[in-house]
Amino acid sequence: QVQLTESGGGLVQPGNSLRLSCEVSERILSSWAVGWFRQVPGREREWLGYIRQGSGVRVHADSVKGRFAISRTTDKKTVFLQMDSLKPEDTAVYFCAAGFAPLSLQTARYWGQGTQVTVSS
Repeated sequence: QVQLTESGGGLVQPGNSLRLSCEVSERILSSWAVGWFRQVPGREREWLGYIRQGSGVRVHADSVKGRFAISRTTDKKTVFLQMDSLKPEDTAVYFCAAGFAPLSLQTARYWGQGTQVTVSS
C-alpha cells in the first residue's frame, strides 16, 4: 500500500514563500500521478495540481498558476509544492494524493495525513 507523508507546513507571513514536501513510500505506476489538494473547514477539498509519474508533465489549477508550482526529485520519491506570494486565503490543510492520471478528487486513491498552512501577519 502506498503511503504519502507531507511535511513543511506552518505559519508564514503574507507575501512570503513555503515549500511542502510529500514523500512517497513506494514506486508509483507510470500511469499514475501525485498531486496536491487543500481544504478549508466547511468547504470542499480543492484540487491544486499534479505531476504525472511517467512523463513528469505538470498541471496546475488556474487559481494558483503563477504562484504555486509542483516539482519532484529525480528519483520520484518526493514531490514538492512550492508556494510563493502567499495570501491569507491560502490558509488551509494541504494534502498530497496519488492515483490514476489525470489526478482529481475522483481518481485519487491514496492520501497523506495533511499539513496545516497558516498565512497571517
